[in-house]
Amino acid sequence: MIVLQEIDQSNYKQCAQLKTKASQGHFVAPNWYSLLEANYESNRKPFAISSEGDIIGFIMYSYYQADSSYPVDSWWIERFMIDQDQQGKGYGKEGILAGVNWFKQTMDETELRISAEVTNEVAIRLYQKQGFSLTGEEVEGEKVLLLKW
Repeated sequence: MIVLQEIDQSNYKQCAQLKTKASQGHFVAPNWYSLLEANYESNRKPFAISSEGDIIGFIMYSYYQADSSYPVDSWWIERFMIDQDQQGKGYGKEGILAGVNWFKQTMDETELRISAEVTNEVAIRLYQKQGFSLTGEEVEGEKVLLLKW
C-alpha cells in the first residue's frame, strides 16, 4: 500500500538520494533541491512516497499566486518522481492517486494542477489516466494539466 510520509530528520537523506533514470533527469529537479526550497518557502509541502515502509518516491505540492507566468491562484503538484529502481511496478499511478487523495482530504480546495515537459509523453499519459485534463496552457515550457472535483 502506498502512503505519503512527512519528511523529517529520520528520512530526509533517503528521500534526497532517490534518483530518476538518466533519461528522465531533465524532467524533474533533484529531491535535495526540492527539500531545500520547502525548507525556506512556506508555500511548499513535500512528502516521501512509501510502500511497505520503504521510501520509493517524492511528491511536493506548491501554492502560487497569480502572476505573469500563470494568471490563476493555484495549487500544484510541482514535483513528482518514483525512484529509478522502483519504476515499472505501478507506483507512479498509485503515487499520484495517493497524492490526489491526500490533497482532497487535507486541503479545502477543488482544483489541483500538475505540469509536464512537452516531450514527457509518459508522464502526461499517466496524469491523464488519473483524471487530469490538458488545459491547452503552457507554463515555463511545460503543458498544464488540471484535476477538478
